[in-house]
Amino acid sequence: MGGLVHSQRVLLALTQAGVSREDAYRLVQRNAMKVWESDGALSLLDLLKQDADVTAALSAEEIEAKFDLDY
Repeated sequence: MGGLVHSQRVLLALTQAGVSREDAYRLVQRNAMKVWESDGALSLLDLLKQDADVTAALSAEEIEAKFDLDY
Protein backbone atom coordinates (compact mmCIF):
# COMPACT_ATOMS: atom_id res chain seq x y z
CA MET A 1 0.00 0.00 0.00
CA GLY A 2 3.00 2.32 -0.14
CA GLY A 3 2.53 3.59 3.41
CA LEU A 4 -0.98 4.96 2.93
CA VAL A 5 -2.02 3.56 6.30
CA HIS A 6 0.10 6.29 7.95
CA SER A 7 -1.57 9.22 6.21
CA GLN A 8 -3.88 10.06 9.14
CA ARG A 9 -0.96 10.42 11.55
CA VAL A 10 0.81 12.76 9.12
CA LEU A 11 -2.38 14.78 8.71
CA LEU A 12 -2.69 15.21 12.47
CA ALA A 13 1.00 16.12 12.81
CA LEU A 14 0.60 18.81 10.18
CA THR A 15 -2.37 20.33 12.00
CA GLN A 16 -0.44 20.21 15.28
CA ALA A 17 2.39 22.05 13.52
CA GLY A 18 0.00 24.89 12.66
CA VAL A 19 -1.19 23.91 9.19
CA SER A 20 -4.93 24.37 8.74
CA ARG A 21 -7.00 21.19 8.56
CA GLU A 22 -7.96 21.94 4.96
CA ASP A 23 -4.38 22.56 3.85
CA ALA A 24 -3.07 19.53 5.74
CA TYR A 25 -5.68 17.36 4.04
CA ARG A 26 -4.75 18.77 0.64
CA LEU A 27 -1.03 18.14 1.20
CA VAL A 28 -1.49 14.57 2.36
CA GLN A 29 -4.15 13.80 -0.25
CA ARG A 30 -2.09 14.96 -3.23
CA ASN A 31 0.79 12.70 -2.19
CA ALA A 32 -1.46 9.79 -1.20
CA MET A 33 -3.16 9.89 -4.60
CA LYS A 34 0.20 9.52 -6.34
CA VAL A 35 0.84 6.38 -4.27
CA TRP A 36 -2.67 5.05 -4.92
CA GLU A 37 -2.43 5.64 -8.66
CA SER A 38 0.95 3.87 -8.75
CA ASP A 39 -0.58 0.79 -7.05
CA GLY A 40 1.86 1.22 -4.19
CA ALA A 41 4.96 1.43 -6.38
CA LEU A 42 5.63 4.87 -4.91
CA SER A 43 6.23 5.46 -1.21
CA LEU A 44 4.14 7.97 0.71
CA LEU A 45 7.05 8.53 3.08
CA ASP A 46 9.40 9.41 0.23
CA LEU A 47 6.88 11.68 -1.46
CA LEU A 48 6.10 13.57 1.74
CA LYS A 49 9.80 14.09 2.48
CA GLN A 50 10.22 15.51 -1.05
CA ASP A 51 7.20 17.84 -0.78
CA ALA A 52 8.44 21.34 0.10
CA ASP A 53 5.03 22.31 1.50
CA VAL A 54 5.11 19.37 3.92
CA THR A 55 8.72 19.85 4.94
CA ALA A 56 8.04 23.53 5.64
CA ALA A 57 5.94 22.29 8.59
CA LEU A 58 7.58 18.97 9.52
CA SER A 59 11.18 17.81 9.45
CA ALA A 60 12.13 14.58 7.72
CA GLU A 61 12.60 13.01 11.15
CA GLU A 62 9.11 14.09 12.25
CA ILE A 63 7.60 12.64 9.09
CA GLU A 64 9.50 9.37 9.51
CA ALA A 65 8.29 9.11 13.11
CA LYS A 66 4.70 9.01 11.84
CA PHE A 67 5.54 5.84 9.89
CA ASP A 68 6.73 3.94 12.98
CA LEU A 69 4.94 0.60 13.05
CA ASP A 70 5.52 0.32 16.82
CA TYR A 71 3.16 3.27 17.45
